[in-house]
Amino acid sequence: MTQISPTRLHSPLDRLLVEAQRALDTVFGNPPAERPNPAADTPDVVLDPEQRRHAAGLMRINHVGEVCAQGLYFGQAAVARDAHTRRHLLEAAQEETDHLAWCADRLHELDSRPSLFNPVWYAGSYALGALAGLRGDDWSLGFVVETERQVEAHLDEHLETLPQSDQRSRAILRVMKIDEARHADQAEQAGARPLPAPIPSAMALASKLMKTVAYRL
Repeated sequence: MTQISPTRLHSPLDRLLVEAQRALDTVFGNPPAERPNPAADTPDVVLDPEQRRHAAGLMRINHVGEVCAQGLYFGQAAVARDAHTRRHLLEAAQEETDHLAWCADRLHELDSRPSLFNPVWYAGSYALGALAGLRGDDWSLGFVVETERQVEAHLDEHLETLPQSDQRSRAILRVMKIDEARHADQAEQAGARPLPAPIPSAMALASKLMKTVAYRL
């Protein structure tokens, strides 16, 4: 993964190249996690074909969620006006890189693959992040809060619906949920603006579409 710096680069070309490399790393690369995989000490079990298919579908959704988080945070950071806000976004993005790597590892263990539409998910999220950031850092942080709260909700759903014996996936999702809650709390403390009612509803609708597609493709 491209080294994340909290400071602005000096030329537009520098910034463009870094953003392009981040996109390639996220969508096509295999960025390493900085923290140990939470499932490392959890024994794996043999799942029947239907259980394996379902677990893989859910973990593919979670992997897409992390691709989207990377796009959102990098898009916001690219236009952030305040250095502290930019640093907060990039530090959160680094933790999301751990989630991305853990979900990718679990997909591999389940003999599955990431979503074929990851380039689309990333591009859309990056554009949304940049548009939010252009409205101001308080709007940008408001999108962080709403995104993380919605991610928490679907992680709770997945923890309920994963095959009961799939404790390796559960171990990963539990740590991810803790991290997402912390990101939301930190964004609120940093001055997040509550989003007007239509925006969270639109985000939830887009998320539902993403989950429907990513579960299969």
